Amino acid sequence: MKTDYDIIVAGGGLAGMIAAQSAAYYSKQRLSILIIDRNPELTIGKKTINGWVCGDAVGKNTVDYMTERIKIAWGNPEIEHPVKGVMAFSPDRETSIPFDGDGYMLNRQQLPQRQLRDAKKAGINIQYSVALRGLLYDNGTVVGVEGTNLITNEPFKKTAKIVVDATGVTSMLRNGLTISSKIERKIDRDDLESTGRHIMKFEQGIEDKKDFDPDYCIIHLDQDIAPGGYGWVFPKGKNKVNIGLGVQQKELIKRNHRLGTHDDVTKLINDYVKINKAIKNPKLSDDAMDSNNVTGNWQVSVRRQNDCLVANGYMLVGDSAWMPKPLDAGGIGPAIVAATILGKNAVNAIEANDVSETGLWQYNIDFINDYGYKTAGLEVFRRLLQTLTNDQINYGMKHFLSKLDVEAISKGEHPDFGTVGKLGMLIRGALNKKLADSLRFTAQQNKTLTDHYYNYPKKPEGFEDWQKTLHHILDESFAKIEV
Repeated sequence: MKTDYDIIVAGGGLAGMIAAQSAAYYSKQRLSILIIDRNPELTIGKKTINGWVCGDAVGKNTVDYMTERIKIAWGNPEIEHPVKGVMAFSPDRETSIPFDGDGYMLNRQQLPQRQLRDAKKAGINIQYSVALRGLLYDNGTVVGVEGTNLITNEPFKKTAKIVVDATGVTSMLRNGLTISSKIERKIDRDDLESTGRHIMKFEQGIEDKKDFDPDYCIIHLDQDIAPGGYGWVFPKGKNKVNIGLGVQQKELIKRNHRLGTHDDVTKLINDYVKINKAIKNPKLSDDAMDSNNVTGNWQVSVRRQNDCLVANGYMLVGDSAWMPKPLDAGGIGPAIVAATILGKNAVNAIEANDVSETGLWQYNIDFINDYGYKTAGLEVFRRLLQTLTNDQINYGMKHFLSKLDVEAISKGEHPDFGTVGKLGMLIRGALNKKLADSLRFTAQQNKTLTDHYYNYPKKPEGFEDWQKTLHHILDESFAKIEV
């Protein structure tokens, strides 16, 4: 059938923009592409009423991945500040683990405008101020989108050969998918973290690299400060910071019960700012480049990506596909990788005149090979970390992490915990022995899961058996961890 566009990208955020630009690049701008966003032009890609709420950090390696493949290069002001790596501190602050690797702090208010300029140069069409409600279907295939124009209040409908869903973690399009599909529609509440942050200017307080370092992103692991997650202090300059934390709701309830409080995420963040000795007289940033983006909360997925990323005429990317890394909820890196890959797969399917599930299936395989193979193992590791006490985290970081483990985590991989077995009887206390066994177990399960992902079916026909085995491994892992 004749369609209005070759590709419609639903959502003009970071992932949607890159997916559209990737498709324009691989098609040499021969395909007609439309990006639809609910925001007006000046705030395109805005995630919530509070702004582009995010930790803003990304590894240089993933930005380079995009630049090498689809020739998109970012600079100032969208890259606000370079960093040399991440420093993770134990709850007692006595152990610090450096995860080296150059990275960037992005300015998420400036980046969409850069992406918008690049998209227009690439001949991509943009439709602002449209709230999408659902997908259009024909004969078991997604053929377009429908919604409402927020300016005219009139119905909005457009058709395409492929619809790319980049509308976020709670995507109405994915949740309402009515055709036969292997895509998981709803996320388990326990696989979401409530997070929030402030972008703040401050005066120098007591100089302490455990609280603020202009060259490193700092992470604080502490079940009292950020139960089931972590606190972060990410530098945006010498006197500017993205400071926030993430919690798992179930662990927050346990923590409040343990401490006899009724704290919510906002209270935890504000308390976290107050205890930071390096940050004196903090106030929300008054920089023009942050004017619509200084504070806010949001929900992030912390599980493996959706078991299947495609259906007939339909592809998922970024938060819509639950791509943030399970261990640290970092979503920018995997979104960049996936969106870069997606453009090529979409173009290939259109040129082959096959936008069916089978025609789009290669996207699943390509993403798994470049990134997705490691996420299920990290999901198991994350589940274990959320069960630990501060004492166990202190002990584990001090005694169980080898140099090779640190290197693995730096690359976003699962650590092996090879030294745990060698310590043997030196491990002090029954709880720490149990922790050692659990760490060994997660390393073993990670190997099993990684192998399983590398055997992702080459065609849709093998998916059901593959998924059944995956869930068997995961159920076994979660049952053992939660004992």
